[in-house]
Amino acid sequence: MLHSVALLLGAVTCAVSSPGGRCNKALCASDVSKCLLQEVCQCEANPAGCPCCQECAFCLGNLWESCCECVGLCDEQLTLAPRPALRSSMHDLMSPVPSLFRALMAISDNDPPMGWSILTLPVEEELRQNHANGGHLLLGPHTGLAFPNVKELNATVPPCQAIFFNECLSMSRCRTACQSVGAWRYRWFHNACCQCLGPDCQGYGGAQAQCSRCRD
Repeated sequence: MLHSVALLLGAVTCAVSSPGGRCNKALCASDVSKCLLQEVCQCEANPAGCPCCQECAFCLGNLWESCCECVGLCDEQLTLAPRPALRSSMHDLMSPVPSLFRALMAISDNDPPMGWSILTLPVEEELRQNHANGGHLLLGPHTGLAFPNVKELNATVPPCQAIFFNECLSMSRCRTACQSVGAWRYRWFHNACCQCLGPDCQGYGGAQAQCSRCRD
């Protein structure tokens, strides 16, 4: 047992001493160590894909951009994307409460600002945005990702309503905040902008960060 722990600690030390010199040890050491101890960042990216990148990105949260180099998993497409606000990680939530989300939308339409803004997207626009190429990473198991053909949708299908929190939130706080408003999915942008998706969204809402006080 002690031998296994020693080997793992050695792996942690090597991980935060990246040969490329782009790993910020002062910023990343603690979180990288935690994720390596949980065994969620221990794989190698290859042309066929990256089997652990999704779980590792969720574990590192808002440090993914800064610390993925420490574990050798920086995805080239994400790294070369023009701005963090155009990159995001998306996840389904386990226990959505549609009635709560709709009630909050009704309140927000009539009451003073509640710390967020509401985005309303017609289904055609939402699906068009979700089909667009970009640095977006799906985390965990998902449902409903086979987006329906717009031509097959009834004209009465309600639009997607989403909440954009005004302030920056870490990925874990974004998840918690979206659970608290009854959302069924969330999209966390890599500039720390948080979007919570309502029950009528077919995909993952808007593909660009629109948090009023959380910009690049």
